[in-house]
Amino acid sequence: MQSFRQSPHDPAFIANPYAFYDRARASGPLFLWEDYSLPSAASHEVVQALFRDRRFGREWPEGMAPETPAHLAPFYAVEAHSMLELEPPRHTRLRGLVLRAFTSRRINALSPEIAALSHELVTAMPDGPHDLLDSFARPLPVTIIARLLGVPESEGPNLLAWSNAMVAMYQARRSPEIEAAAVKATEDFVAFLKDYITARRRKPADDLITHLIAAEEHGEKLSSDELISTCILLLNAGHEATVHTIGNGTALLLQHGVIPTPETAEGVVEEILRHDPPLHIFSRIALEEVEVYGHRFAKGDRVQLLLGAANRDPAIWPDPHRFDPTRPIRTHSAFGGGLHFCIGAPLARLELQIALPILFAAKPNLRLAEPVEFLDAYHFHGLTKLMVSE
Repeated sequence: MQSFRQSPHDPAFIANPYAFYDRARASGPLFLWEDYSLPSAASHEVVQALFRDRRFGREWPEGMAPETPAHLAPFYAVEAHSMLELEPPRHTRLRGLVLRAFTSRRINALSPEIAALSHELVTAMPDGPHDLLDSFARPLPVTIIARLLGVPESEGPNLLAWSNAMVAMYQARRSPEIEAAAVKATEDFVAFLKDYITARRRKPADDLITHLIAAEEHGEKLSSDELISTCILLLNAGHEATVHTIGNGTALLLQHGVIPTPETAEGVVEEILRHDPPLHIFSRIALEEVEVYGHRFAKGDRVQLLLGAANRDPAIWPDPHRFDPTRPIRTHSAFGGGLHFCIGAPLARLELQIALPILFAAKPNLRLAEPVEFLDAYHFHGLTKLMVSE
């Protein structure tokens, strides 16, 4: 296994991580990323195989979890009930309960609302140069997920702030200040949801929180802690990645002169997700001693799956660095794979397929007002701002 050193804070890497991914992928099925001291996978084949290998998971084997520092206890208390961090049988139970409420019918029923909100946001855009992340990419998904869950849209700014603070815990730039902000955001988020869930227990409504409260499988319901963690997961995941994808995607479309239409939207969105996904790393833990791809993992060892690298694998996509919305649609890794395939993927795809054609139809002369710059927020890949004008 060959070793590579690459700081995730290097400005050249932040702007374009794909050159590093190409070098690493060419070295073999696994490489050692020295900056993380972790084996990493960069090819489509290996990433997808490890997603589906049940000898790897998200939960630490019994007795092997790192001790949680006291000052981070509130944050990890929520994570302890998140289905993203769990394995069967608890993951199976939680995901099944959530899917009983988070149905395709309920998601597809949001189509008119997504379209109406997209038109509303486009109509309200300033005439001069402005940041499209603020005018369109951020308010669209956070408003839709708030409506879906049944929390007040007026809480949108708080939801964004809480989510951004919590998600920063999974970025390479994590610091004591980021940790403190994440804990404060977690405490505020939990307090808000406790009050709101209590109100929904007293007065049910036709929203996702009410349906999550009512969801039952084999006589079991979500506990209060599980319900809070699930709502936080859905709120965070329900907008964070979509914001980045709208930003990255709009920039790509403007740079390449591509105008999405309702007829071409599916192919355009899948190519955006393949070409520049919002999340680039998803880690897994060996649940037992296992040897794969020439490397022996001890129980509790971690491996990094590089989603952005897998999506540019030339073995799957010819000329993978070319943005080509006419490519035949093939399975990519933007939404993960296996048991932890993103539960919000259908909603994210629906939002993108509806919103992007509306944006470009209403703003046919839209153009970039400034060169794009990416956030120092790896493992995520998104823009600092997206300045546009007409």
